Amino acid sequence: MSTIVPDWLWVVFVGIVVLALIVDFVVLRKQGAHDVTVKEAVNWSIVWVAMSVAFMGLLWWAVRDGTGSTEVANTKALEFITGYLIEKSLAVDNIFVFLMIFTYFAVPSAFQKRVLMIGIIGAIVLRTAMILVGGWLIAQFHWVLYLFGAFLLITGIKMWWAAGQEPDLESNPALKLLRRIMPVSKSFDGEKFFTVENGKRIATPMLLVIALVGLTDVIFAVDSIPAIFAITSDPFIVLSSNIFAILGLRAMYFLLAAMASKFHLLSYGLAVVLVFIGTKMLLIDLVKIPVLISLGTVIGILAVTMIMSVRTAPKLKSGEQSGSLS
Repeated sequence: MSTIVPDWLWVVFVGIVVLALIVDFVVLRKQGAHDVTVKEAVNWSIVWVAMSVAFMGLLWWAVRDGTGSTEVANTKALEFITGYLIEKSLAVDNIFVFLMIFTYFAVPSAFQKRVLMIGIIGAIVLRTAMILVGGWLIAQFHWVLYLFGAFLLITGIKMWWAAGQEPDLESNPALKLLRRIMPVSKSFDGEKFFTVENGKRIATPMLLVIALVGLTDVIFAVDSIPAIFAITSDPFIVLSSNIFAILGLRAMYFLLAAMASKFHLLSYGLAVVLVFIGTKMLLIDLVKIPVLISLGTVIGILAVTMIMSVRTAPKLKSGEQSGSLS
């Protein structure tokens, strides 16, 4: 599998990711444990999106400069933004699961930032490995694309049927296993993973939260990575669009957590997106769907779903209050 992206852009990409993580860690450390406001989440979301758009512009310039073709540069830029949008939209479902985990364990919002940061680091490492393996498999065995397509199609159908249902975290086998192999305290000890009770060192609920977030990363990586291979097999586009979508996950979480109830139909839209992408992969050798059409379809599905969610948003029950981050 070859790529027309110049080698120096790989270096720039890795540098940007490392620098972004360092800045995020420094800001996180200086802020300490505090509640993230909606305004703060919006500002950081804008920063991450702007960074991604700027990188897309750099990608376009590098490809055009290297190939001398504006058409090829346009194609690569479209592949990047389409992959970015798909990964970003699928991350929404991931975020709702994070919200469920934090709610179940009553994790204070001031402590959620550290959990999300660790989850982002884990997701970057995991997805990089999975993308490289997936790219190699597709290069060696073209039929793997059909396998990915069937998997996404089935996943989309299952997601549609599961949409609107409350996940039963208590019956989660991973949670049951963790509780069997280690004693867990009934309360948090700040952001610590372990504490001491009655002279014994035991785990805190924070460790269980981290473990479940990591498991969620694995599950959603298996779902989302094949989706972007339906757009392009270029390893640089697949990896960069995926990682840039992950970098803004923490800010995106706090933003969506404040308005999760407004987009209660979004899971249905994500299910349709997966079915569309899965079908596209299954028909890849029969029907060539342009990247621009794929991008428009994904945007259209998500837009319709969000508009319908707002228009049909369920009214709050008596005594029930909407969540707030501030």
